[in-house]
Amino acid sequence: MAHLDAAHNLAFHLLRERADAQDAVQDAYVRAYRAFAQLQGEDIKPWLLTIVRNVCYRRLQERRRMSNVISLDETLSTRAGAASIEAECTANTPSPEQNAIRASDATVLTQALAALPPAFREVIVLRELEELSYREVADIVGAPIGTVMSRLSRARAELRALMMKLLAQDNNNAM
Repeated sequence: MAHLDAAHNLAFHLLRERADAQDAVQDAYVRAYRAFAQLQGEDIKPWLLTIVRNVCYRRLQERRRMSNVISLDETLSTRAGAASIEAECTANTPSPEQNAIRASDATVLTQALAALPPAFREVIVLRELEELSYREVADIVGAPIGTVMSRLSRARAELRALMMKLLAQDNNNAM
């Protein structure tokens, strides 16, 4: 249970829906419990996050197979999830102006992360949000370290470009 927050964080960023993320984490923990005897080494976090990643990708494949239509409920719940992330990102006692700026920045970051391809999104979440080493990310993703570094570089560049685009749109909508 020590890595539950990290597992949920990865699942949420891959699936982009809180309820699906919770289900995926629960499924991953059941799978981890069943496969615990196969664990090699001392560090359980990369092993567990690999299981979470695999469960999430399996759910994403099932989603694609079931429908080619984007659900309005899914879109609205993603926006509701973004609002709750904004609330989590705020500081203890900022001014109302700082709250508004942070909320806007958090919304832009959440939208930009959601727009990244899953392969880029997962390396950003694992490296930057979960603060895993390149080796641990490589083990979880199942790719060489060089590939992880390359994906991370491309993900950062694309995230930066998406954020600039969203901020420019936001400035055009400002008074």
